[in-house]
Amino acid sequence: MATFAHITPARCAQLGRALTAAGLSWVDNGNQDRPHLLTYTVTDPRGRRWTVEPATSNQITPSRPASLWQAACADLFDSSPVLSARAIAARIRDFPA
Repeated sequence: MATFAHITPARCAQLGRALTAAGLSWVDNGNQDRPHLLTYTVTDPRGRRWTVEPATSNQITPSRPASLWQAACADLFDSSPVLSARAIAARIRDFPA
């Protein structure tokens, strides 16, 4: 069974800092204490909305322990692989038009 023990308040804060540093506007749904329900909504520089959610424990590889997040944009029919907070922010910021 998939778990979310890897999603801690520190990891959530790290994602928030990465999104802010990338110049992206974002909000979370306030479910840091229930990571299976946690969602961030991020707006990219072109006004598209992305959803960022934590990966499950089954999706995390030991060789990439910081890769905890996945992003998806319904408008683009795009989903990212499991990435780190900085990589998610960069992918959303730099995704081509």
